[in-house]
Amino acid sequence: MPTLVLSPRYTEDSKVLRLAAGRAGWKAERLGGWRAPAHLRGRDVALYGEPTFVEVIAAQLGVALIDAPPAWLPGLPERHLRRKVDMSTLAEVRGSRAWPLFAKPADGRKGFEGRVYGSPADLPEPVPGDTPVFVAEPVEWEVEYRCQVLDGEVVTMSPYLAGGELALTGDGRWEAPYAEEAREYAGALLAEVPLPPAIVVDVGLVKGRGWAVVEANAAWGAGLYGCDPQAVLRVLSRACAPAPSDREWTITPVELG
Repeated sequence: MPTLVLSPRYTEDSKVLRLAAGRAGWKAERLGGWRAPAHLRGRDVALYGEPTFVEVIAAQLGVALIDAPPAWLPGLPERHLRRKVDMSTLAEVRGSRAWPLFAKPADGRKGFEGRVYGSPADLPEPVPGDTPVFVAEPVEWEVEYRCQVLDGEVVTMSPYLAGGELALTGDGRWEAPYAEEAREYAGALLAEVPLPPAIVVDVGLVKGRGWAVVEANAAWGAGLYGCDPQAVLRVLSRACAPAPSDREWTITPVELG
């Protein structure tokens, strides 16, 4: 059984996953810092936490990770985007004439908030100008769903936004309309578009345009919302143990600093 390795940060998601790991018969270890213990080297591990933390620990342990390359999203057919999406740099975005626009980091790290910016003056400082970013036409999402994908199948799914607000009820349930339509669209997407064998894909309904992909996220850094944590563990395990055939989706982290 794998060992679930968690970051020092006590998030609700990490606590839920630790409980799920215990039920599944896994070992679990929350690290006290950003240094991988020697006893984890050579072990079957599933890493979860902040993206930079996971990459640092993976590099120390010699673990490769599965993720979608940055070019995956802007390379999708228009029918799966329903808006214009490009890759650029923050410096190039500052010189854009197309305002307002949506911008977010393209490397999976949270260097600044992904949102609609009204002018160059609103962009974050002091983020380096060569930071890769996704730039997109602003659209209105009626509802957004998170899909945990394992070997071409959605193994668990949860809404996370509806009408721009968290889809969390007062009694702690994640609920939103169009759940069946979201699942059908996700199935159609997986049948048409190559995807990593273990990945998180967010899909949503663009007002007046139809269903589309919001973004893809590495499983080892993605929030759970209402997804089944037992299913999420299966995705995590696969995402932290690439096979030789996964070469095009595999990243080999380089230790930072």
